[in-house]
Amino acid sequence: MRKYENLLPRFISYAKTETRSDENSKTIPSVETETEFAKQLVSELNDLNLKNARIHPTNGYVLATIPSNINNEVPSIGFIAHIDTADFNAHNIQPQIVENYDGKSDIKLDRDGKYVLTISDFPALKKYNGQTLITTNGETLLGADDKSGVAEIMSMAEYLQNHPEVKHGKIQVGFGPDEEIGTGADHFDVADFDADFAYTVDGGPLGELEYETFNAAQATISIQGKDVHTATAKGVMVNALQLAIDINNQLPENDRPELTEGREGFYHLDHLTGTVDHAEMNYIIRDHDQHIFNQRKANLKNIINQMNSNYDIPRITLNMHDQYYNMREVIENHMDVVEIAKQAMKQLGISPVIYPVRGGTDGSKISFLGLPTPNLFAGPENMHSRYEFVSLQVMEQAVDVLLEIIGINSNQ
Repeated sequence: MRKYENLLPRFISYAKTETRSDENSKTIPSVETETEFAKQLVSELNDLNLKNARIHPTNGYVLATIPSNINNEVPSIGFIAHIDTADFNAHNIQPQIVENYDGKSDIKLDRDGKYVLTISDFPALKKYNGQTLITTNGETLLGADDKSGVAEIMSMAEYLQNHPEVKHGKIQVGFGPDEEIGTGADHFDVADFDADFAYTVDGGPLGELEYETFNAAQATISIQGKDVHTATAKGVMVNALQLAIDINNQLPENDRPELTEGREGFYHLDHLTGTVDHAEMNYIIRDHDQHIFNQRKANLKNIINQMNSNYDIPRITLNMHDQYYNMREVIENHMDVVEIAKQAMKQLGISPVIYPVRGGTDGSKISFLGLPTPNLFAGPENMHSRYEFVSLQVMEQAVDVLLEIIGINSNQ
């Protein structure tokens, strides 16, 4: 394993920089802190002497090029990570370093022991015996999703700049905003990125290699009720909250995220507010199978249409839009990209862990824009929570994989 002396301090610095995206914002990036962090990354890329380091004027991506140093033509590779963090407290992140973890002890995150990484709740800790873990202090997330990916790509670039004897083709790097709110890759410029294939470095534990994701849609439902005094309510009142309950009760009872796994899809009610007079609901709809995905959307539409038919005016308004699609539809025509990653891992003694992702990545959208982009592990566990942690050794292995992929590609 190569050593990357700046990987840990780089990651700690990135993690401490708040970049939580805002789904209610209309700007790109969605928050000013992402813009400031992007400027910091451009400065760092310039310090590493990468070429054409810049912020794309319309999509907010930080982009740069490592030119080829070989005479023969090989495909150009892109590596992409996102700079924003998820919808959990990200203010004043204070990473904690646990050196030489013993693989069996609970880890107290805060001084008072209110928040603890326990072996009973998080048995994956057992596989990190002897490793250096970076955790939260219990008050925030860590942001290893995806600051670990950013740090790994940057450390890969630094290694290549410090070791010109390593032969490689043209490499593009990209750090994008707003992945966590599902809009970051909407305006990704494939032509400007100028790669033949790419990888997002945005996965979880060691060995993850993902090229199958959910199809995803979001549905917002507005319900207009009629509020009158309960004493004279019969035949007059329309309780918007009750209609919300009725909608939810007509969906398949077991098609919820807490009751599904693998390729099983679901409806997830993640927001419900209101009064008798007015209510708002928000669903996310997920399925790996495109046909079943479309059936799920049609089912929700039919439920609402049927309920509206019971009233003199439409009481329920549905706004639904697709968010991303299963990248497998694209990647299965470019399996050589997956095979290169598998070969790289195997040559490093890492067992590829391939399974259908119960979510999506920027690679889902970018693949459908014409650039095949499967997802590689970046290391974090328990993402989007106060219990998030990442192993330094796994991050080092992630950098190894990037360099191995580059080596395999340069010898094609």
